[in-house]
Amino acid sequence: MTAPTKPPHPTAASADTPSGPPLGENLHSPVIDWFDEHARDLPWRRPEAGAWGVMVSEFMLQQTPVSRVLPVYEQWLERWPRPADLAKDAPGEAVRAWGRLGYPRRALRLHGAAVAITERHGGDVPADHAQLLALPGIGEYTAAAVASFAYGQRHPVLDTNVRRVFARAVTGVQYPPNATTAAERKLARALLPDDEPTAARWAAASMELGALVCTAKSESCHRCPIAAQCAWRLAGKPEHDGPPRRGQTYAGTDRQVRGRLLAVLREAHGAVPQAALDRVWHEPVQRARALDGLVADGLVEPLAGGSYGLPLA
Repeated sequence: MTAPTKPPHPTAASADTPSGPPLGENLHSPVIDWFDEHARDLPWRRPEAGAWGVMVSEFMLQQTPVSRVLPVYEQWLERWPRPADLAKDAPGEAVRAWGRLGYPRRALRLHGAAVAITERHGGDVPADHAQLLALPGIGEYTAAAVASFAYGQRHPVLDTNVRRVFARAVTGVQYPPNATTAAERKLARALLPDDEPTAARWAAASMELGALVCTAKSESCHRCPIAAQCAWRLAGKPEHDGPPRRGQTYAGTDRQVRGRLLAVLREAHGAVPQAALDRVWHEPVQRARALDGLVADGLVEPLAGGSYGLPLA
């Protein structure tokens, strides 16, 4: 039997006009109780991580799985336990320590945030949401995540996992839109518990539910604490009928070439001649375009004699 394309669930319209606290109250307790029992023991969730540890993790976890982040995170915090420690080093050292996490501009942004925290806030990550948002390299999601996870504040924290949980459980669709919408933000605000500690716990719990149970490709509804209320499941799990979901390609792309060029520069502690970079990729036009992009992004600096290095300032 073909599943209906539009789930006839009474809360399906709530993405635009969320029903608010009654709906949230039905979800909060089971999800938070599940989280209390099943949450992973991750270093940035421990009290000793502090706000700086939370911030570092949020930068690293963007588009990167936990398994790849863990070793780099631990090395990073051992080397730079406070923002001021990172701020003292050259930005190129942040790029070097970033290793193969991908999207290395995040390393430069994290370095820039560390410098600003040192200069503006005496080396302490600010608790105020507006001050977090004013830091370089920090957008709405990261500001909300740090304020919530590090300081226990009440903010909607909308990452991919949370958006997917809300799309399925409340609006009855398989996947959220490719980009976060105003309707999603409105729904997330409506679902927030009223008191701050519970709201912060809800933010972490709904994120973990999306990461471990309500996953993108192989959801485990039999393990879900809110399966009985899930609009998408009750509608028969209709397949996604929106715009095609963006795929992640890597092989043969400029991203791959950039990664190989950066790998050579990270391993070298000094100038790297053009000839060494030419050996990285066989196609000269794509290689030159990738190198130019790295220079434009501030990840690589041209040096005297036609050589290159990681940024010093």
